[in-house]
Amino acid sequence: GSTNVGKAVISAARENVKKVELELGGKNPQIIFADADLPAAADAAVFGICFNQGECCNSGSRIVVQRPIVEQFVSELVELVRQVPIGDPLDEKTKIGAIASEAQYAKILGYIEEGQKAGAKLRLGGKALSILNGQFIEPTIFESVSPDMAIAREEIFGPVLSILTFDTADQAIEIANDTNYGLSASVWTRDLDTALSVSRRIRAGTVWVNTFLEGYPELPFGGFKESGQGRELGRFAIEEFTELKTIQLHIGKKTSWWAKAHENLP
Repeated sequence: GSTNVGKAVISAARENVKKVELELGGKNPQIIFADADLPAAADAAVFGICFNQGECCNSGSRIVVQRPIVEQFVSELVELVRQVPIGDPLDEKTKIGAIASEAQYAKILGYIEEGQKAGAKLRLGGKALSILNGQFIEPTIFESVSPDMAIAREEIFGPVLSILTFDTADQAIEIANDTNYGLSASVWTRDLDTALSVSRRIRAGTVWVNTFLEGYPELPFGGFKESGQGRELGRFAIEEFTELKTIQLHIGKKTSWWAKAHENLP
């Protein structure tokens, strides 16, 4: 659920001191270095924001791309997004359906308007679609986004993508970590040293390298910071539903070690 819902659950659990495992929101960055496989990274970026109309805690809603390849990458991204089928979710060809509720629909459009007012450049989309009498929104790409803008900081939970730029790995890490969330991230580079060093420094529960949104039953999943606490999947998930108990057993003759211990003193 959302972070606000998670806080409410924790508050309720306080009354009877229950353990709580929470998987909450995210503002997940995908860091694209200049040496990355750009077609693969662009495809992952499209999947990351269009899957489930962006209504996904793991949505890759922040693209942090190295400056020399910004235009090349964004152009490829835009071309791919334009090919994503929008329509009836019961149609097998559809990849983007309607927004889940009227309230969420209005919230997403509000963020799009706010992004434009804040000075972000609308590169693609940004409009409601009048199809099938439903609440559809075009996949939306903003560029010239600064880290302090609401569209770069707050979980929109919709098909809205923010493009941010960096020059050095340190800058990319700073941007990635400049959020209250820490659910997931991805790093795209052919340099193994860069991939590992950047992954270690990102404050997120899951970091993918040269892939995005992959998961397996044995891999623990969960977030840092306001993205939650505890883990799903793997051995760690079982531990969330168990408690440690200590039983200490003495074998052999028990000597007096406290009440009469003074009798043995010289």
